[in-house]
Amino acid sequence: MILFSIVLQSLLVAYYLFSGTAKIIGAKYWADIFAHLGLSQRFRVVTGFVQLVGAAGLIAGYWYSWAIAWAGVWLGITMLVACFVHLKARDTFGKTAPALVFAALNIIVLSINANQLTNIF
Repeated sequence: MILFSIVLQSLLVAYYLFSGTAKIIGAKYWADIFAHLGLSQRFRVVTGFVQLVGAAGLIAGYWYSWAIAWAGVWLGITMLVACFVHLKARDTFGKTAPALVFAALNIIVLSINANQLTNIF
């Protein structure tokens, strides 16, 4: 189970580093999505920083196991909010599915490491 958690953690790090950076630099793909959702471009940048903070937590999790759990909470909530925003915009399931999948992956990482939530100190 530990190997599965590390592999999943590594895939999530790669995704959130890429996605967060693309949002911050204003990649057309993300700018168009945020415009379609009726969200400001400033919120796109904030979302990018939120994702990079989550990625940093996942990276710290290689050394501090409690960081994985808290990053899972942080990013899980972020992706659940993304799901609700897509639903509010009446997007198709295909457009909502990536946020839903990443929410589920973060919840899996959290559930594997949930016993570490109280081990900050």
